[in-house]
Amino acid sequence: MSYEIVEFNEKFADSAVGIWNQVVGQGNAFPQEEPMTIPQGIEFFKSQSFTAVALDNESNEVLGLYILHPNNVGRCGHISNASYAVDISKRGAGIGEALVRHCMKKAKQLGFKILQFNAVVKSNTPAIKLYEKLGFIKLGTIKGGFRLKDGKFEDIIPFYINL
Repeated sequence: MSYEIVEFNEKFADSAVGIWNQVVGQGNAFPQEEPMTIPQGIEFFKSQSFTAVALDNESNEVLGLYILHPNNVGRCGHISNASYAVDISKRGAGIGEALVRHCMKKAKQLGFKILQFNAVVKSNTPAIKLYEKLGFIKLGTIKGGFRLKDGKFEDIIPFYINL
């Protein structure tokens, strides 16, 4: 499978919102609890510092996406934050890694100095392995920091990397 990572635009909205809503619906990674509508998704994706989609070169199918934005303001405005979503049926093919690597470059281009993930759910072992592989630093564990879809609480692990 070959793909490229391109900037989000409205023609990708249906697919991008669908993939985002898959993750929200699983209830084990993103803090959002309700799915987005297409208009909400367009507004949300366009409001980020940058939103990208991984696009299959043959079918033009959206395989995944990321959002990038400041993690804070003012004196901490140089720290960025990002979220990643890969279509459930396309996971394990390296798309997530490509999205993270692209995001790191884009964050640096936009003037961010650090990329930080505030709440990586401890059971999200593929993400944790990827972040560790790419050199992200684990900051510790926040006990019970994430409420799963079933109402149970899971630990979260903040990570960061200097860009």
